[in-house]
Amino acid sequence: MSHTQQPARRRDRTHYLYIGVVVAVGLGILVGIVAPALAVELKPLGQGFVGLIKMMIQPVIFCTIVLGVGSVRNAARVGKVGGLALGYFLTMSTVALAIGLVVGNLLNPGGGFTIDASTASAGAEQAAGGHGSTSEFLLGIIPTSLLSAVTSGEVLQTLLVALLVGFALQAMGSQGEPVLRGVGHIQRLVFRVLAMVMWLAPVGAFGAIAAVVGETGVDALKSLAVLMIGFYITCFLFVFVILGVLLKVATGINLLSLFRYLGREFLLILSTSSSESALPRLIAKMEHAGVDKPTVGVVVPTGYSFNLDGTAIYLTMASLFIASAMGNPLSISEQISLLLFMMIASKGAAGVTGAGMATLAGGLSSHRPDLVDGVGLIVGIDRFMSEARALTNFAGNAVATVLIGRWTGGVDRAQMQRVLAGEDPFDETTMLDDDDLAAGEEATGQQDLEVLAEARREPQPV
Repeated sequence: MSHTQQPARRRDRTHYLYIGVVVAVGLGILVGIVAPALAVELKPLGQGFVGLIKMMIQPVIFCTIVLGVGSVRNAARVGKVGGLALGYFLTMSTVALAIGLVVGNLLNPGGGFTIDASTASAGAEQAAGGHGSTSEFLLGIIPTSLLSAVTSGEVLQTLLVALLVGFALQAMGSQGEPVLRGVGHIQRLVFRVLAMVMWLAPVGAFGAIAAVVGETGVDALKSLAVLMIGFYITCFLFVFVILGVLLKVATGINLLSLFRYLGREFLLILSTSSSESALPRLIAKMEHAGVDKPTVGVVVPTGYSFNLDGTAIYLTMASLFIASAMGNPLSISEQISLLLFMMIASKGAAGVTGAGMATLAGGLSSHRPDLVDGVGLIVGIDRFMSEARALTNFAGNAVATVLIGRWTGGVDRAQMQRVLAGEDPFDETTMLDDDDLAAGEEATGQQDLEVLAEARREPQPV
């Protein structure tokens, strides 16, 4: 009994960590308002924490996909999960675009705005980093070498190489088992390092929030409140109406219970404004909740590049806002062609703070150069919209993992019910079910001893 109680005590200590994050966010806002010059100087604290999290993302994805794909003996299973995931992502991105178009055209938040020289220069600066063709995007998926895919910083490169390695181990059969066990040990090491890094979350949250409030100020938000509120409402409707109803009808799971289980991840995203900061924890938590490794390994990393519901809504409403503010509204055909281009250009940038604005500027530069200067109109509030983008993207990927797992038979319903009911808490100290893994290894070791003993008995003369 004492063995099962010890992990619970360790988990309890982590509650103080996330209480610390909440306090740090409040202090950051206060410092940003009272001493904005000092607050801006604190920006490296937030950047450093997000950098530490991103440092862990590619090893986590590599280990998860290799273990998930390599341990499945039927390659068609992985192909089914991947194909269904891409089809679902395309469908939901289209729905998100449609909702953004409807709300954006109804609100028309850009009416009555004027643009000055400083605003125009800010838009041009964003456009400079927003160019990129579809062919460049596709070629960028191929890494320089097999090993560089784990160190390049490009999630899609890691996804490609991990799938190739997983399928290779799958084809090797029993000969690949030692490699899989080695990757399993590396995964435990990576998650343990990640658990250590997470204790710096309050420091990172304080620096990130203080800097953005110090840079933006309160006055800059007032004139753009309509766009911000409209965007937040649109994201809310998409998540709780579209995704909530779909999850309930398809699986019987209540969206709020899933979000309650992922509450710490939402808090982390809110404080860092990056959905990528919660990616490793989403992988660990979905596996703990009963979704099998192949589904988690394929759906979560792929979703972070292709399931950008929040980004789709943002690009839609921001484009309509800028066009209206500059007195040159987009026609329906222009809206559709521009946003389809942006959907392709935005792949792989889900977790990068500010990447949505660069994509917006690049898309406008390619399709409507006369509107590029208008990007400067939303520079002041992009950070706050980035938080809503990241939260919506994360929510969409969490729901997608459960849905696709359910549709492909990759969900342990009993385990998920226990987890969402709070009966089987997530182990924050290791982020892995080490007790189950240790028990499995102990059982395997006992079986090996029994086989060895039996082999020693067989040569005895009759």
